[in-house]
Formats: sequence, C-alpha cells, structure tokens
Amino acid sequence: MTRYITMRVLSTIPVMILVALFVFLMLRLAPGDPASVIAGDYATAEDVERIREQLGLSDPIVVQFVRWVGSLAQGNLGVSIFSGKPVTELIGQRLEPTLLLALTTITFAVAVAVPLGTLAAFRSGSLIDRFVMLFSVSGFSIPAFVMGYILIYVFAMQLQILPVQGYKSPFTEGIGPFFYHITLPSLTLSVIFIALIARMTRASVIEVLEEDYIRTARAKGQSEFKILMRHGLRNAAVPVVTVIGIGIALLLGGVVVTESVFNIPGLGRLVLDAVLARDYPIIQGLILFFSFIYIFINLLIDLSYTLLDPRIRY
Repeated sequence: MTRYITMRVLSTIPVMILVALFVFLMLRLAPGDPASVIAGDYATAEDVERIREQLGLSDPIVVQFVRWVGSLAQGNLGVSIFSGKPVTELIGQRLEPTLLLALTTITFAVAVAVPLGTLAAFRSGSLIDRFVMLFSVSGFSIPAFVMGYILIYVFAMQLQILPVQGYKSPFTEGIGPFFYHITLPSLTLSVIFIALIARMTRASVIEVLEEDYIRTARAKGQSEFKILMRHGLRNAAVPVVTVIGIGIALLLGGVVVTESVFNIPGLGRLVLDAVLARDYPIIQGLILFFSFIYIFINLLIDLSYTLLDPRIRY
C-alpha cells in the first residue's frame, strides 16, 4: 500500500511539468501582443518595444521559460500586467467565493445523485428509472449558462424568491445570506454534476446486483436494503468515485461561466477578465492553480481506492 501511494504521488510531478510547459507555450505562441494592448491604440512602435523590453517579452522563449520556472520554484506566479499586484494575492482575494461555490455544489450533487442513481438501479426498468435516465440525458446536454438563465427566469424573475446575482460571505454576512445568494449558482452547476454521477451510479449498481455474491446474500435471507447498502453500493463505489473526479473538471470549467452569469467575484470572473485583457501572468497562474487542484483531487480519489477496494492495497 505504501508503494502504491508513493508511486501515485510521484506520478503527479511530470504531469505538472507538462502542464506548465503547455500553458507557457500556448500563451506565448497565441496571436496578439500584450505589449500592444498595454501601450494602447495610439502608441508608437518605440513605445510598444519599450514595454516588451520591460516585460521581458523580447527575450527568446527558452529564456522566458527558464525565468518563469525559476519564479514558480520560489512560489511566485508573477505580477499582473495591468494591476501591478502579485498573482498569488489576486488569487487569494478571489478564492473564497469559488471554493465555497464548488464545495456547495459537490456536496449537494453527491447527496442527490448517489441515492437517485441507486434507486434507479434498484427499480431498473420502472418509471423511476426512466425518469432518472431522462433527467441524466437532459441535464448533461444543457450548457451551464443556459441552465443558469433558465433558473434565473423561474426563481428570480417569475417566483422572485432568489436573487439574480451577487455573493455574500458566510464569515462576514452570515450563513443565511450566503445560502440565499449561492443557491442559484450552485443549482446551475449541480445539474450536470448530478446527471453524470447518477447515471454512473445506476450503471455500477446494476452491474453489482447481478453478481453471484448478491444472490448468495439473498439466499441467506438478508433484507434488500441491507444487501443494497452493504454489498451493492460499496462495491459499486470505485467507478462512482472515479466519475466524481471527472466531474471536477466539468465543475472547474463551469465555474468560469456561472460566476460571469451570476456576477460572483471569484476566480472564474478573474479568468474572464484576464483573458479579455491578455494578462499573461494571471492566465498562467490561474491555469496552473486549477490544474494543481484537479491533479490533487484525482490523487486523493486514486488513494481512496485503497479504502474502497482491498485488492488495490496488495
């Protein structure tokens, strides 16, 4: 088990290196010049070149990459071109709304999707099963921004029970205002997440319920609920946990759109503003930050396999 954990931790290092290289080259080779954007429309060629020299953009790409990696090794993600603030400071200022939105969404989605998928598997072929499958296909097909506008129209404009936009911190404003403002964004992100997890849960539980040891448990007189919880759901947990990790990628991508729709001052809005302004340091820092979170979560999921499946320990 120790060897398995060590190998999984070490395997994340080359992945992060490749991600860093890809991000650096993608932004440097993309069309457009941040120096021209900073200089403005009426700047001369000399002004643009002077700004390029100040930013180090005139150096060879290899030199820029080595300098950038050296800064990363010191925990420095660079300085914003426009605001002049360190990227780590900007990320820290916007981290709370995004983190709480993600945690709320994941908690709600898993709490709804796993029982829903399990119920659909237990009643396979019934009307409940068909409803879950219809919801899964529909929820996974609707883009996040479309779902956001639908929920805004229903709950904010027609029923007028939830706010259209904004964010309230639970640490300064209280838990009530926080949930009041976070409900619609969280529901918007949860729909795709619930559809994905519920569908996988259903398929995994159905497969497990057809195994020989399930028939043996029934022959021993165990109740269906006990069989489902002790033998069915636990043995179906590995693929379900895996798809939760995949859903994290969908969640991180949906945060950018959802925060823009609901005007939440989180990392998603920071990504959008940085892209529009071609602020290289912020874009690089945010992509690396999101990549680190995604890799770290997938590492935790891989390590959780050792608890869910004893065979992996050996």
